[in-house]
Amino acid sequence: MDYRSWRHVFKLDPAKAISDGHLERICESGTDAILIGGSDGVTLDNVLDLLERVRRFKVPAVLEISTIESVTPGFDFYFIPTVLNSGDPKWIKGLHHEAIREYGDLMDWEELVPEGYCILNPDCKAARLTGADSLLDEEDVVAYARLAEHFFRLPIFYMEYSGIYGKPELVAQVREHLTDTRLFYGGGIDSTEKAQEMARLADTIVVGNVIYTNIENAIRTVEAVAETTKQSL
Repeated sequence: MDYRSWRHVFKLDPAKAISDGHLERICESGTDAILIGGSDGVTLDNVLDLLERVRRFKVPAVLEISTIESVTPGFDFYFIPTVLNSGDPKWIKGLHHEAIREYGDLMDWEELVPEGYCILNPDCKAARLTGADSLLDEEDVVAYARLAEHFFRLPIFYMEYSGIYGKPELVAQVREHLTDTRLFYGGGIDSTEKAQEMARLADTIVVGNVIYTNIENAIRTVEAVAETTKQSL
């Protein structure tokens, strides 16, 4: 199991309800992994509940950590966001230091994967929560991507549009400047066309909100990415 080979990931929010039937379809869809995380309403109880339900299936389970209190054993990986365009050090290294100070002796460092987040939707919850400066031009975003790869040596640079569909031309430009760091894209993927477009540009696409609004379209994005991958071989 290697997250660096993943092309399609479904993101589930512990604070949102999903039926057993829909969860089964998501987990058995052929997606590469299930990412569990959210910006608010994330608790240890709802994380544990969702983890237990996902663990009935063979798909890898990942916790994207937003609160220290919601961290629990049992996941294959723990993705740790550092919000590069936040103005608050808490979201860049503050919470990270607090967690390592408390749990450093217990951590399995092979399971921890830092993500360099760049939040690009100023109206989303994540931008407001982290104080992210999301009104960036192309040069700003490329600079953050280079910062992630060449300065911090982060394995993932995550372009997060959180609910809206981003700019394909910007994703393409960022991709040109990344060699070792993997480019994740998330935001507004609610159709096969958008899934294919972003899958051609990013290494990994993350599909989230459409799971709760149109399960059929969500499932179709998996095959759309698989088809795009075949075409590129």
